[in-house]
Amino acid sequence: MTEYAHLHPDFRHVMALSDQERIAFIHQPRWIGYPAANQILATLNELIEQPQKPRMINLLLVGEPNNGKTTIVRHFHEQYYTAFEDADPEGFKPVILAEAPPTADEKGLYVSILERFFTPYRISDPTVKLRYQVIHLCRACRVKMLIIDEFHSLLAGSAIKQREIMNAIKLMCNELMIPIVAVGTTEAVRVLHTDPQHASRFDVQRLPSWEMDANFAKLVASFERILPLKHPSMLRSAESIQLLHSISGGNLGNLQRLLATCAAAAIKDGSEKVDKSQIEKHMWLRPTSGQRETIR
Repeated sequence: MTEYAHLHPDFRHVMALSDQERIAFIHQPRWIGYPAANQILATLNELIEQPQKPRMINLLLVGEPNNGKTTIVRHFHEQYYTAFEDADPEGFKPVILAEAPPTADEKGLYVSILERFFTPYRISDPTVKLRYQVIHLCRACRVKMLIIDEFHSLLAGSAIKQREIMNAIKLMCNELMIPIVAVGTTEAVRVLHTDPQHASRFDVQRLPSWEMDANFAKLVASFERILPLKHPSMLRSAESIQLLHSISGGNLGNLQRLLATCAAAAIKDGSEKVDKSQIEKHMWLRPTSGQRETIR
């Protein structure tokens, strides 16, 4: 496999697979570290290792949709479990990664958390019973951090319902003395401001979109090293970088989809590389006001 020097050594073995298998590999989720993500991972590690106290520091992580927020917290979740899987007995759940309910509903939040424990519960039980079932399980499993993804979903509810669910989050934080991390779009900040007390408990960290700079060029180069194509794509050229940034809008998820689509097409048509012409064929992937352009 030495002829595939343009690929990272860990991925050269993929070239021995069939075209269909290589395409499937391209579309698999894959972690790529970069400065902003590493900074957020460092913040999460600091939060989870802070000593217990009545008023814990919490975090709201915000960013544009499809820009990698969920990928970062899932990576943290997996890495933290890996670090403790051999040292701690079964039943230890240091990080619970749940999803906010579709609307601001206190019982819906408890149900979402209980699902992550894979434990029986009765959805018909009173809210207060589900609340203390969550608290009991968190204590029994020695939970050190609760992460709530899709936090902006709580905006789909009345101001009263939003205050109720934020009070529930405050209660869990106080009872368990663990940090709570909320993850959502930039609109999620509005949820915190239902009460000044809630806003004061959360630091806000933003995951920005990518600027057209050297860091974006390094990101593209990282992607190129894992695309299982027979020929170098030379995506690091200034022309290709500008085109990729223009189409993706500096959005990580959009860039990943664009490159994966181009790479799969390059395997299918036999060109085995992603060049400017291949990228231009997929300019229809450019987001336009939340919709995709239709090719006529």
